[in-house]
Amino acid sequence: MASNSHQEPWLLENGNVKTLSKEMRHGRTHHYMSSSSIRKKSDLKLVSKVPITCLRQLLANLQEVILGTKLSVLFPAIPLAIAAAIYGFGRPWVFALSLLGLTPLAERVSFLTEQIAYYTGPTVGGLLNATCGNATELIIAIFALSEHKMALVKYSLLGSILSNLLLVLGTSLFCGGIANLRREQKYDRRQADVNSLLLLLALLCHSLPTLFRHSGALPELTVVPTIQLSRANSIVMLLAYTAYLVFQLWTHRQLFEAQEESEDGAEDEEEVPVIGFWSGFVWLVGMTIVIALLSEYVVATIEDASDSWGLSVSFLSIILLPIVGNAAEHAGAVIFAFKNKLDISLGVALGSATQIAMFVVPLCVVVAWIMGIHMDLDFNILETTSLALSIIATAFTLQDGTSHYMKGLVLLLCYIVIAACFFVSKKPLQTLGQANIVNSGLQMTTEGFLSTQ
Repeated sequence: MASNSHQEPWLLENGNVKTLSKEMRHGRTHHYMSSSSIRKKSDLKLVSKVPITCLRQLLANLQEVILGTKLSVLFPAIPLAIAAAIYGFGRPWVFALSLLGLTPLAERVSFLTEQIAYYTGPTVGGLLNATCGNATELIIAIFALSEHKMALVKYSLLGSILSNLLLVLGTSLFCGGIANLRREQKYDRRQADVNSLLLLLALLCHSLPTLFRHSGALPELTVVPTIQLSRANSIVMLLAYTAYLVFQLWTHRQLFEAQEESEDGAEDEEEVPVIGFWSGFVWLVGMTIVIALLSEYVVATIEDASDSWGLSVSFLSIILLPIVGNAAEHAGAVIFAFKNKLDISLGVALGSATQIAMFVVPLCVVVAWIMGIHMDLDFNILETTSLALSIIATAFTLQDGTSHYMKGLVLLLCYIVIAACFFVSKKPLQTLGQANIVNSGLQMTTEGFLSTQ
C-alpha cells in the first residue's frame, strides 16, 4: 500500500513491511484489542537517525516494548522488587513491588503475543493467546504448586474468575450504560452463550468434588476418590476447552470474524507489526522469565504481607492479586464499553474467565498429578458457592443481548459482597487445602481398606 511507503524497513527483521491481510486482522482476539486501548504510539524519529543498524533496531525494540504502553511508569517496580528480595528488605514490600511489576508485564505479554501472531497467522495466533492469555495466573499457580500451597493456587484462580465475571464485566456494563444513556447497548449473544455453557460445565466439574467430599461419609473414604474424580473432571474440561478452540478458530471462525469486522472495520486496514518475529519471541521469553521471578516472590511473601497488613491470605489472593495482575486488560475492557463496543468487553471478561476455569485450573490439577502432588477441585463450600452464584448471575445478566447500567451495578454489588465475605474471613491458608496435605497418609489407609474388601 502506498500509505505504508514511509515505514522504515529496519522495523522488521526481514527488511519488509508486512501489512495485515483481512484474514490476519480477523485473527486478533478481544484480549488483543482490549490491551491495545492503553498502548501509545512510539515516535521513532530520533531512533531512525542512529547510523548503526543493530543499535538502531535494539533501541527501536526497547522503545516499542518498554515505552509503548501507558503502564511503563510501573516498570521501575521490577528492579526494586528484585533489589528488595536480594538485600532483605521487608517482605511485604517485596510482595507489593512484585504485584506492581506484574501489571505492565502482563500487558506486554499480550502485546508480544499479538506481534508474533502477525507472522504466524490467525490460527496459531489464537492458540498463542489461549496459552499466554493468562500466563501470569498460570505461572503463579505453578510456583505455588511447587511450594505445596494448593490453597493459594485455588484462591488465586478463583479470584481471577470472580474478578472477570463480576468486577470487569460489571464495571464495563455499568460504565458503558452511564456513558450511553440515550442509546440501547447491544451485543452479539453467540459468544456469550458459548462461554456461559462452558462456565456452567466448569461449575459442574468444580462443584461435584466439593459435594462428594462433604457428602457425610468418613474422610478416609472420600479423600482419594475426590482426587480421582477431580482428575477425571480436569481431563473432561481440557477436552471441552480444546473443542472450544476448534470451534472458535476453525469451524465457526466466521462468526467471530463478522463480529470483529463490524467493530473495527477500516481501523485495522493499515496495521503493521512494529517488531520482528524473532525479536518478539526473545522479548516474550524474557518477559516470561521475569514474570516467573516476580511470581516466585509473590508466592513466597504473600503470608508475610497478610500478617503485616492485617488482611487474610484469602482476601489478598481472591481480591487483590487478580485486580492488580490484570489491571491493563481490565482497563481496556472498560474503555471499550465507554465506546459502546460491548462485544470486546464481553470477550475479554468472559474469555478470561472461561480460559481460567476450563484450561488453567484443570491444567494445574494435571501438572500437580505429574509432580506427584495431590490437588483436587474441592474449593470448599464458601468458595464454590461464590463461584456458582457468580456464574449464574452472569448468565442471567447476558441472556437477552442488551445491556444497561443497572445490570453492571448488580454485578458490581455482588462482587463487593463476596469481597466483604473474604475480607472478614480469617481462616488459615492451610484450611482450604488441608486434606491435600494429609491425603498421602489417608490414601494409604484407604488403599489398605479397599484391599481387604
